[in-house]
Amino acid sequence: MAVFRKETWQMSGKAKHALGNLLAAADIEINGGRPWDFQVHDEILYGRVLSGGSLALGEAYMDGWWDTGSLSQFFEHIFNARLDEQFQHSPAMLLLELKCRIFNRQSRSRAHIIGDRHYDAGNDLFTRMLDPQMVYSCGYWRDAETLEQAQTAKLDLTCRKLGLKPGMKLLDIGCGWGSLVKYAAENYGVKALGITVSTEQAKLGRERCEGLPVEIRLEDYRSIRGQFDRIASIGMIEHVGKKNYRSFMRVASQSLCPGGLFLLQTIGSLKSQHSSDPWIDKYIFPNSMLPSISQLSRAAEPQWIIEDLHNFGPDYDLTLMAWHANFVRAWPELTKHYDQRFFRMWTYYLMQFAASFRSNRNQLWQIVLAKRPRAQPYLATR
Repeated sequence: MAVFRKETWQMSGKAKHALGNLLAAADIEINGGRPWDFQVHDEILYGRVLSGGSLALGEAYMDGWWDTGSLSQFFEHIFNARLDEQFQHSPAMLLLELKCRIFNRQSRSRAHIIGDRHYDAGNDLFTRMLDPQMVYSCGYWRDAETLEQAQTAKLDLTCRKLGLKPGMKLLDIGCGWGSLVKYAAENYGVKALGITVSTEQAKLGRERCEGLPVEIRLEDYRSIRGQFDRIASIGMIEHVGKKNYRSFMRVASQSLCPGGLFLLQTIGSLKSQHSSDPWIDKYIFPNSMLPSISQLSRAAEPQWIIEDLHNFGPDYDLTLMAWHANFVRAWPELTKHYDQRFFRMWTYYLMQFAASFRSNRNQLWQIVLAKRPRAQPYLATR
């Protein structure tokens, strides 16, 4: 945690005025009485945020320098007013952008960083936050009333879009704790391989799939060998990076039998970019970025036919709010292994993402791709 002294910000009055004007454009008032208003606990905050951008804003929240009655509503106002774009030229943002343009931050040698730092955070955390099937991606809420129903509906929707049949071989690239491969083996009679870069996911996933025709490997996607009738990748390409989209699509193509289908689910950005938010990169998803439709379609062009594109982004808002409710409810048990700073960090992450979908700043796409040549027409499933 950085240490800030009051004399560092000699212009705190001007900084407060400048930040207040920015927030006012999003209908946010400093120390106001509405749930989304900005409650400041230390006057040094203003200069810290103006000079450090989104990274400083997030770290200051973790440090307890500010609060709001509803973080999701605060970020909803921020995103609707596009106020986050005012901080795209902060030093942290520019440095991250430079790194992403120069280096391949998602290379094979760095593939396990995201597993080590996020997905290995603790199975005790994720088992309490997620639904019983351990699905760590967007649920499908069209006919659902609970998180468990929404996640079951999403798993079944995925299997139906892939046209799974008994005896098929399914590959899940980025299988998490094995939710899809387990569901597909139990309900559609397939044999399945799931790969993950998280040691803890692989360990628990194997336990959960014991007795089923399912194998879970600790493996990077670039090491995949063999042929499969169907491939799915749900919430994993966000960790692949722009420099590797073509190689990811090529690996999937090489691994898929002729006439096969590939379902790709991803959080999507409305515009093409090279990096993520500095706070997200540092504390939540290191070396990750959200793809745009144009980036994915360019990467898919040589090998794939895009058969279906299904956007259900608003469902991620509901999913994230349900995860947060579970997290808060389980917090008394989780305090054995996590401190208050982690609680604020994790809440900030979940609420910021919920607001991004509520305000349509982020999308959630399920894309069905067919390997060329494909003889049979594809009928879209909802």
